[in-house]
Amino acid sequence: MSPISAETFLTTPEAVAQALNIPVEPLRAVHVVYPLRISTYYLNLIQQHGLPLWKQAVPDLSELTDTVGLTDSLGEESFSPVPCVVHKYPDRALLLVSNQCAMYCRFCTRKRKVGKPEMAVDDAALTQGFQYLSNTQCISDVLISGGDPLMLNTARLEWIIRSLRAIPHIVTIRIGTRVPCTLPLRVTPKLAAMLKKYHPLYINTHFNHPAEITPEAQQACTYLAEAGIPLGCQTVLLRGINDSPAIIKELLYSLIRIRVKPYYLFQADQAKGTAHFRTTVDTGLSIMRELIGHVTGMAIPTFALDAPGGGGKIPLTPEYITHKGDTLEFTNYKGEPYSYPNWIVS
Repeated sequence: MSPISAETFLTTPEAVAQALNIPVEPLRAVHVVYPLRISTYYLNLIQQHGLPLWKQAVPDLSELTDTVGLTDSLGEESFSPVPCVVHKYPDRALLLVSNQCAMYCRFCTRKRKVGKPEMAVDDAALTQGFQYLSNTQCISDVLISGGDPLMLNTARLEWIIRSLRAIPHIVTIRIGTRVPCTLPLRVTPKLAAMLKKYHPLYINTHFNHPAEITPEAQQACTYLAEAGIPLGCQTVLLRGINDSPAIIKELLYSLIRIRVKPYYLFQADQAKGTAHFRTTVDTGLSIMRELIGHVTGMAIPTFALDAPGGGGKIPLTPEYITHKGDTLEFTNYKGEPYSYPNWIVS
């Protein structure tokens, strides 16, 4: 059986209610507004590990009571010159190639799009996107996202990547995917061999909890790494799921072991229907203080907030500088005071 088939997913409130032995009515109420999809693979992890994974996947009535969330929290529509392109930064662009995922994460920034038939991406939209990218010579980096690009069949994904590679000024291609976490059997030697043909190509995947680092996930990442593809991870800080230094530390070391470099730790976006997932920024800064100096630099991500309305990513770091002048005064990771001359010899 193909790793992507009807049997691979639970897509109805009734199926999820039966599998998890929970009432169906709350699921139905949320499903009307925000679709659900859980891979049978991830369902098995939920049944083993409980709430940290459950909360990411199973619809919750809290999604319907969010009064502060924004439908398009990152202002992507205002930076979209053609339907499937978001061009926010001068030298790079986002190409949205699908609105399907192996799992519809309940905290998703693009809850307004994923799983909704009217938001599907067709050939005409992609062709418009390729034309825009070809005509806009300042763009040297394209991030392929969605939905999840790896939910496309391999031939279609290759058509998209090949079309980008035909544009001379595009240097790097990145793929954003959660498939190694939520449907790792989709990552096959055949897929890795196809991707290998289009270097420089990078993949940023998305793990949020150590329980997601399974032998299957490791194998998926190994196929990609052996194809010479650098792997990064973009983790979202989620209340009640991974908002503690101990969990984040365990996750970061687990990622390094499977050859994935922690890249970003994101403050959760202000997407409508996700308020119950958000922590304070202080929570993230406190976690970063527990990481810096205590965890190898290879495993430390950048803590960042993606500014609402399209302001872009803002790095957030704990404050170590205590005084600026001719002498810079600061504390180290232990809280010990140090100084450094802050002037230039003439």
